[in-house]
Amino acid sequence: MSPRPKVEHLRKPQIIAAAADVLYERGLFDTRIGDIAERAGTSSPTILYYFESKDRLLEEAVDHTDRDFYERLTEGQARREGAVEKLVHLIEETSLGPGGLSDWTLWMEMWVRARRDPAVRDTYFRLDRRQRRLIADIVREGQATGQFDGKVDAHDFALALSGLMDGLGVQVTLGQPDVTAERMVERCLALASAALGCELRPSAAAVRRGARR
Repeated sequence: MSPRPKVEHLRKPQIIAAAADVLYERGLFDTRIGDIAERAGTSSPTILYYFESKDRLLEEAVDHTDRDFYERLTEGQARREGAVEKLVHLIEETSLGPGGLSDWTLWMEMWVRARRDPAVRDTYFRLDRRQRRLIADIVREGQATGQFDGKVDAHDFALALSGLMDGLGVQVTLGQPDVTAERMVERCLALASAALGCELRPSAAAVRRGARR
């Protein structure tokens, strides 16, 4: 067995962060392990010590960006009062992101690999269920407080909303001219309003951000 690589100056999370950047820029097919090693300031053998393939790196990269998203989302949710505000916040964070645009590039790479790799598929299912559970929890909170229609199936609604966000998110990421991030928010809020029997409107911050465009 080869000795453990000396990577005191480099931790596994740094390799994953570098992989996320390179995979985002070049895509899985055009990314070499050497490209990631160069970005991370290490060697290809070190990368392969921790990760057996680019597919595993892709899984870790998507999980890394997903964790960052949910940490930011959790902090924002804690500052919202009531299920209506929380659901609007979730939709806006998913659609707009911290810089005014969320991006599905790494997810699109993962979807292609998940079609053919059972391990990647399992990772995708785990991450996708996380989003739907959060939506369903917000709906149940709103039903308990009388803000949302109590007859709505929370799981069915979560499936519908997450599916809409994924579909529109791909179009926004690809630059579809008539599908902007703001229109994505509008359509998601319209779906939620119709399904939950409660009008959901964009936050003041989202309106200001849209006005600056």
